[in-house]
Formats: sequence, structure tokens, C-alpha cells
Amino acid sequence: MSETATVGRRRSTWLPLGAMSLVTAADYGAGSDVGLLPVYAAGPALAAARSPIRSVVAMGLVAAALCLASAAITGILGHVRVYVALLAIGYVTAGAAYAAARRQRAESELVDVRAVARALEGFLLPAPPRRAGPLRLSASYVSAARSCRVGGDLYAAVVLPDRVRLIVADVQGKGLGAVRIAGTVIAAFRESAPYADSLQEVEERIERALDRSADGERFVTAVVADLSYDGTMELLNRGHPAPLLVRGASDRQGEAELAEPPAPALPFGMAALARADEPAPTARFTLAPGERVLFYTDGLSEARDRNGDFYPLLEQAAAPLAEPDPASALKQLRSDADRHAGPGPSDDSALLLVDYSAPRP
Repeated sequence: MSETATVGRRRSTWLPLGAMSLVTAADYGAGSDVGLLPVYAAGPALAAARSPIRSVVAMGLVAAALCLASAAITGILGHVRVYVALLAIGYVTAGAAYAAARRQRAESELVDVRAVARALEGFLLPAPPRRAGPLRLSASYVSAARSCRVGGDLYAAVVLPDRVRLIVADVQGKGLGAVRIAGTVIAAFRESAPYADSLQEVEERIERALDRSADGERFVTAVVADLSYDGTMELLNRGHPAPLLVRGASDRQGEAELAEPPAPALPFGMAALARADEPAPTARFTLAPGERVLFYTDGLSEARDRNGDFYPLLEQAAAPLAEPDPASALKQLRSDADRHAGPGPSDDSALLLVDYSAPRP
């Protein structure tokens, strides 16, 4: 049992006992004319908040015993007031036991829901490999909803013999529908990424999967990328915010630039609006040792301050992303964005940082 659970169980025991002890002291001081005996029902009533059913019943028996003892001390044992007080304690104990049973059932269901949520999180947002050849990867995800840890933003990375193939995407909308579409995109990417010869083939697999499941109701912006171990990076952007290239990050004097696509392309799920003879173009970049690429969703780039101004990603991201450790760099970037927009995210935000070091001979 954890320390927190142990402390909680102690409090659930001592709080009702303490309340009944106060009733005993008050009843003894006030005398038989006041009649505080029914207040002993506070013991089982308080126990229902955190204790199991057997503890609630035990507190009810303790309350009845203290009621009889107080009646005997004050000389009213056998009086009708004592029987009324015992009846009140019995009714409150029964109601408290019923409430404790409902609470325990709700807690059990909540544990099951949390287990499902953790499994879903592991499927939608698996931790990327920390290192693949000369590449170091780190990811960060923040959900705007307090009740869940996953949403419509997603990332995934697949390690291949000569490169890492990854995706960062943002599903339009929120709620369970967005999570379902995110699962479809993740599944299609994982199925095609290890075997597809090109990013265009991965793109086609994702588009077909969305056609089968989305029914044209939602669209998905995404960046699909190949980062080769020789420093070559190929990007295919489907209406997503352009990744951030941090040049010269190794000397902590990095400069940021956007890895823009050569031409705009429609998001996934909107292929019917595009011409069939115009596939999404790819962009190629070359990374030098020590340079980094940040893939992100608009939860970061569109974080607003009180005046409605967006977070200046291009101007401010280079400094926190120069932190040597990629995971620490993402934490620094999150902190900088929070200082701009204030506490509490207004939208889901997924970040994936790739650091390129010199390839080993």
C-alpha cells in the first residue's frame, strides 16, 4: 500500500472517531437537558466519504455504544430520547453504508477507465526511441482537457536501417471522435512506414485509411518526414505548421528557420478537393552535426497571451532548444510558452524534437 493510501485510511478512521469524541465531550458538558445524542450519527456519516462499508458499520456500532454510555452517565438511560437517538444512528448508518457502496463501485469503475486510458495513451503516444544512429529523439505532449491525457494531436516514429521515419499530426476537432481518427492515422502510419519506398506511399496509405473511417467529417494536418543517418531530411507537409530548423544549436547560438514546403498541400481527408495529377511535393534539407528539428502542432505556435498575440516561435524557440539534452530542451520550450500564454493549455500540443549528431564511422 502506498504512503498516500495509508494516510488516507488513517484519516478516514480518525476523523469520525474525533467527531464522536467531540460530541461526547459536548454532551457531558451540556448535561441531559440539551440532548446531543443523535449527533453521534456524524461518525458513520463522515466514514462514508472514504471508508469501506465494514468501517461505516463499525462506526455506527461505536456511535450506538457511545450514545448508550453518554445516556448512562447523564442518567437518562431508558428514556425515549435515547431510543430516538439510536434509531437516528441506525438510519444514518444504513444510508452511509449505501453511499459507501456506491462510492466504492464508482471508484472501481474509475480505476478501469484509467487503465483503459493508459493503454490508449500507450497506443496513440508511444515514447519514441531515445536514440537511432546519430539521431536523438524526445517527445512531449500536453492535453488541454484535464480529464484525459490524449487528444487529437499525435506523433510516432519508426526506426529503419538507414533512417527514422516519423509523423506529427493534428486532427480537426476534439473529443472521442478526434481520438478515433488519431488512432486511424497512427495505425496506417505504423503499417506502411516500415515497408513503403517513399513518403508519397505512406501518404497514400493514410489517405485511404481516412477515406474508409472518417466519412469526410474530419481532416488531419500532418508532417511526414524521413531523417536519414547522413543528415538528409525529406519532408512531406499536408497543411501542417512547418517544422522548425535550429541551425548551429551545438554552440548554443542557434538560429531558427522554418522548413517550409515548396508548395502548399491540402490536409489529409480533403483529397477530393485536390487534383489527382498534383501530388503533395516534398522538401529536402541537410542537417549539420549539432542541428535540430522541432516538429510541433498548433497548440504551441498558436498559444496566445492576454492581448491575443501568438507565441513568437521563430524568434524565441532557438534559445530554449539549445539546451544540450533534448528532453530538457522541450521542458524549457514549454516553460517559455507558458510564460507567454499563462498557465493551463488552451489546446492540445504535441512536440517531437530530433537532434542530429555526427554519424559514427
